Amino acid sequence: MDHGDRGIGNGRPPVRMHAAGCWDKRTRCKPASADLARRGLAEGVQACPHCRPDAGS
Repeated sequence: MDHGDRGIGNGRPPVRMHAAGCWDKRTRCKPASADLARRGLAEGVQACPHCRPDAGS
């Protein structure tokens, strides 16, 4: 399962997507299905520069 960093504030949209095993997940990360993560990346949510969930596996 991938993860998305949320913006500050309740109900904010994701601001960065992470792969499941990323070491750079922060406290505001919430689990996201692979489909939701792909959709977020396609809609312009930034990919984590460390785990690169946009690179595919």
